[in-house]
Amino acid sequence: MNNDLQTVRNFIEFLGTVPMLNLLGLGLACVLAATMTSALMRRRRAQAGMVCPTALTLSYLLSEGLVAVAPPLVALLVALLGRALLQGMHSDASVVNSAIPMLAMYTAVRIGVFLFAATLGDRSWLVNWEVKITVLIWLTLAAEYYGWLDQIIAALDAVGVAAGKNRISLWSVMKMLFTLTLFVLAAVWASRWLQRRLKNIVNLAPSTRIGIAKFTNAFLIGLSLFLGLDAAGVDLTALTVLTGAIGLGLGFGLQSIAANFVSGFVLLMDRSIKPGDVISLSGQPGTSTESFGWVQEMHGRYVVLRDRDGVEMLVPNQQLISNPVINWSYTDPRVRLKLPVRISYRDDPELALKVLLQACANQKRVLYEPAPVSRLMHFGDSGIELELRFWISDPQEGVNNVRSEVNREIWRLFRQNQLTIPIAQREIHMRADPASDG
Repeated sequence: MNNDLQTVRNFIEFLGTVPMLNLLGLGLACVLAATMTSALMRRRRAQAGMVCPTALTLSYLLSEGLVAVAPPLVALLVALLGRALLQGMHSDASVVNSAIPMLAMYTAVRIGVFLFAATLGDRSWLVNWEVKITVLIWLTLAAEYYGWLDQIIAALDAVGVAAGKNRISLWSVMKMLFTLTLFVLAAVWASRWLQRRLKNIVNLAPSTRIGIAKFTNAFLIGLSLFLGLDAAGVDLTALTVLTGAIGLGLGFGLQSIAANFVSGFVLLMDRSIKPGDVISLSGQPGTSTESFGWVQEMHGRYVVLRDRDGVEMLVPNQQLISNPVINWSYTDPRVRLKLPVRISYRDDPELALKVLLQACANQKRVLYEPAPVSRLMHFGDSGIELELRFWISDPQEGVNNVRSEVNREIWRLFRQNQLTIPIAQREIHMRADPASDG
């Protein structure tokens, strides 16, 4: 008990010495300078309305880079100026001299973590972890610098339990998690690097580039997990039973998900459907906005289909593989539309056929090559069945809207030329039964 009290007294006396007071004062000045710098940079960025990009560009370095790196740099500058001031005043700066390398080490680690996160491109999942990762790496390097790392590892390794022939300790778990994280980050970085390179290959179709990128990402992450476990000292042969059980569960319980993933890779590789295509799911081309839409994105499990109402529908990949799908822009964006029209038997069909062609004359979206045609299809019960056929080259702009415009013009021209569209009707002739008259 007396030894503990003496240790506390010695520590308090050490805090009151001149070197420690110099360190505490300079440390407080560094913290205040870093905090004020961070607040000033963020305020200026908010006032300027700057939107931070997600790529390693000059604008990114000038916006987010300064916000992340400027505070530790300013703190390091304040520490160097403070040491120079203490030396000029002939004050004891020995503790300050030993602390400045730690601050410089933190600044270097912060810059390295920031640049690594920037090279990933999309930083949405890593932006909240940059400071935590920086502090963790910095503490590890500081412990190694002062020679405390071996003692910390020994203390963590002492806490554990025996599991058969092996022993699981707190240090082995932390080592495995660290190794797995390191390998996964390396795999993600390599995947993003390959994805950026694929975007520059214009000879490959967009769907092929997406397929290669997603397959490579899944393969590299899976490989990194196995390599990380092996590097952490985990016996992979012991996982045979576990992986077999997982595979059996996937085979029975996740058949639909596995089928969708496989179908997604098939769609990406065979280029039957790609982003920007106009497709119809019902087999009835353009009959309604519920079955007609544009392929926005392609993912491993589903395809995002956006209709004319702005509604985005997530279509499972397996449905696109197993069911008939009309791709309006598979090889040629030009599509032919048909408009059935009925006229009365009292009207002239030759005049009606000419009027149908006139209805397409002033339509901007109707193509002149191939030219519109009108046909007399057959003689029906209620009238003469005609059909107007014309081509458009932009089905992504909608199909029902151009149908509507042409139908409105047909109605106007029919009224102008006194052509009638008869309704379905039946004539009933009633005859008296001669036997009933007697």
